[in-house]
Amino acid sequence: MSKKADFEYSLVLLGSGGTGKSSVTVQLCYNRFVINYDPTIEDIHRKQCEIDGEVAFLEILDTAGQEDYAAMRPSYIRSGEGFLLVYSVIDRSSFELIPTLRDEILMVKDSGDEPIVIAANKIDLESKRKITTEEGKELAESLGCGYIETSAKLDIGVEDAFYDLVRLMRVKRGPKKKKKKKCLIL
Repeated sequence: MSKKADFEYSLVLLGSGGTGKSSVTVQLCYNRFVINYDPTIEDIHRKQCEIDGEVAFLEILDTAGQEDYAAMRPSYIRSGEGFLLVYSVIDRSSFELIPTLRDEILMVKDSGDEPIVIAANKIDLESKRKITTEEGKELAESLGCGYIETSAKLDIGVEDAFYDLVRLMRVKRGPKKKKKKKCLIL
């Protein structure tokens, strides 16, 4: 992976099909909710924003969630610097896939520490909810990941999910190195 400038961030969304990966991305980048579900194979979205007073240029890879495309995941993972793992609170199997995705990230990146946030999406469908907030938080804590609940439809937590991930990416990068001032005497 090429070295990114201090303000550039490569984010990858992973999760089962139908969890709302595209919807949260479109909500963040274009401030709209996608009503019709059209399975994604791979889309790249870009957004410039300000996070904690610093400019950030996000390159977001929205990936295929269908099992047919699981073989492409290592390629997606290699291209990323931070990962948003999305599950639907109304789909237990999407929740159960999260540990597998996290383990695959660590294996492909050959690391024990990657910036990862777990997003529990579709919280607007409370009456159909199958995974509690407590279950989500416990899973995230056990995996050493950040956690947030989102609704792409109602635009709840969407910006925070991406911004929290960028904050974790900044921590991993470490403090910015200040350019040393040089004095030249002639």
